[in-house]
Amino acid sequence: MKLSNHYNKANILTSIVVLIITGFVYYVVIHFILTEKLDRDLAVEENEINQYINTYHKLPLPASYLDQQISYKILNGTNSEREFLNTIYFNPKEREKEPGRSLVTVVHLNGKTIAVTITKSRVESENLIRIILLITLGITVVLLLSLLLINRFVLNRLWRPFYSILNRMKAFEVARMDTIEQEPTRIDEFNELNKSVNAMAERVRQDYKELKSFTDNASHEMMTPLAVINSKLDSLLQTESFTEQQGALLEDIYHATGKLSRLHQSLLLLAKIENNLIPDFQDIELKEMAEAKIRQFQELLEKSKLILTADLASVEVKMSRYLADILLNNLFSNAVRHNVTSGHIFLKLTQHSLMISNSGKARQVQTKIFDRFSKAVDSDGMGLGLAITKQICNLYGFRIDYQEKNGEHTFTVYFNVELSS
Repeated sequence: MKLSNHYNKANILTSIVVLIITGFVYYVVIHFILTEKLDRDLAVEENEINQYINTYHKLPLPASYLDQQISYKILNGTNSEREFLNTIYFNPKEREKEPGRSLVTVVHLNGKTIAVTITKSRVESENLIRIILLITLGITVVLLLSLLLINRFVLNRLWRPFYSILNRMKAFEVARMDTIEQEPTRIDEFNELNKSVNAMAERVRQDYKELKSFTDNASHEMMTPLAVINSKLDSLLQTESFTEQQGALLEDIYHATGKLSRLHQSLLLLAKIENNLIPDFQDIELKEMAEAKIRQFQELLEKSKLILTADLASVEVKMSRYLADILLNNLFSNAVRHNVTSGHIFLKLTQHSLMISNSGKARQVQTKIFDRFSKAVDSDGMGLGLAITKQICNLYGFRIDYQEKNGEHTFTVYFNVELSS
């Protein structure tokens, strides 16, 4: 979830909680104020009745007005306390019961104790509270909608420079030596972010240039001594002027030097692929290359008594012919090297994928099979072939999967990543 959505969610929830609490407090306060006003009006009526009795020594006539009623009741020895209470009374004009507020008080006249009940209608007060509550709710809804719209449009516009910088960082490739263009904005924090990102990109480019220069120089300087060592060893092995023990030692040196040479070439190839330094990009008929690769491996297949079955469709892909040859060579070598005697290999090429499966030993699936120097315990390879294959697939946006089931090992290269998921 985006930061603006988090902010909107927290802001709206907080606003709703605060408005509900303040609305409830507002309702209680308004209700209390209006009730107090009714009680004061009832007390005024009580005072007028007492003044009438003191002046005329009799009770005023019971009255029943539109929103007020006065009634009397003679008490027989029981004492009644003065009290205010909410009640329901019958309004004769409206011919219905209405909510009211009553004051029950006691007067003494001619030795009699008389309870006086003064009742006023609460309909107007209730209507006023209802109107105030509706107005409050309306204002709350308008305020929440305003907050939502402001957060949605204004915040999106405020955060636009941040997402622009983020997209440029995602598209940044150190190998292309691109610069991250600054996004013009009046917000200081985003200007600071712009400067920091460009400073970081500049440091990364500088480090990359130094590392690349070191790798190129080291690779170039190592090639000549390795070639000289191999050449001298070849010459030395042909002299036959050494003992059997010396010959065994020289043979070990020869194999170790050859392995070091192959390792150097593989690492150099990986570095070139990762840095996209092989520009040979063209349309390739993959079926023709697969058929040529089958012919190249025919002798090895016959030697290991392997049966190869192919189902090849005509497929054209855009990539380097040199790297396509390495990809097919690595997959074929892997299928032959890790097969069993009299085993089989099945090759299938479709418009969307290249699949090569082979019989072999059942083993636990290696989660890091495409990592550098990752290889089976009984393998005599360097563990770089599948890493190179994976890098080739990454370079052209392909995806490679590996599965093993009951000794059947399957590698699948998907040419379209979207169709493979």
